[in-house]
Amino acid sequence: MNVQVLGGVLIPFAGTSLGAAMVFFLRRQISNSLQKILTGFAAGVMVAASFFSLLLPALEDAADMGRLSFLPAAVGFLIGMGFLLLLDIITPHIHMNDQTEGPKVGLKRTTKLILAVTLHNIPEGMAVGVVYAAWIAGENGISRAAALALALGIAIQNFPEGAIVSMPLRAEGMPKGKTFWYGVLSGAVEPVAALVTIAAASSVVTVLPYLLSFAAGAMIYVVVEELIPEMSEGQHSNAGTIAFAIGFVLMMILDVTLG
Repeated sequence: MNVQVLGGVLIPFAGTSLGAAMVFFLRRQISNSLQKILTGFAAGVMVAASFFSLLLPALEDAADMGRLSFLPAAVGFLIGMGFLLLLDIITPHIHMNDQTEGPKVGLKRTTKLILAVTLHNIPEGMAVGVVYAAWIAGENGISRAAALALALGIAIQNFPEGAIVSMPLRAEGMPKGKTFWYGVLSGAVEPVAALVTIAAASSVVTVLPYLLSFAAGAMIYVVVEELIPEMSEGQHSNAGTIAFAIGFVLMMILDVTLG
């Protein structure tokens, strides 16, 4: 594994860690409107990354299949959605838009919140890993700059996500240092998922289109199941929608200019 790949898979983790560090600079609690803006922005980045950085390369890579070139993208996308649905069912976490609810039976509420964000980070890590694997394999349409663009885009959307996990814990009275490390911990799964995906994809290059679309489906599941409901609920939903558009356009610009 070269330094460029290792550095690339660590970029999103750095974004989460920097976001978690906001607990040292912001007030004890994020306002409802700001949280909708941060969530909408993250959703926009993830949707654009899923399409421009994952689904389009998957379709281009399968172009030699003719009229069936949609097959790897369609199959991988649906399996990715199903995989996250399965994790969502079996993992004891709370939904991001349920943060205001009281304690639940079983695991502590703080633990469930950390698990929720960790669950979000798995497909993001896989997405970065599979794009770097495609670059290593010399796939058409995937350059090192394109892989870097995706890593930077995920890192940008991870910044507010890191704050979203650390700030509510701080609001519940947890010490700043502890909330910071919990936020960092929630993002540690990303480089692990990326490295595992690179290892798997590198050994079976023919499945790369399926893995690209798998990561896209997993990320879209997070957007539809968690982020969009949270940014649209109650008042200030327009702010979340505008932030979504900004996040989408920013990720599109990164992919086009760097890719």
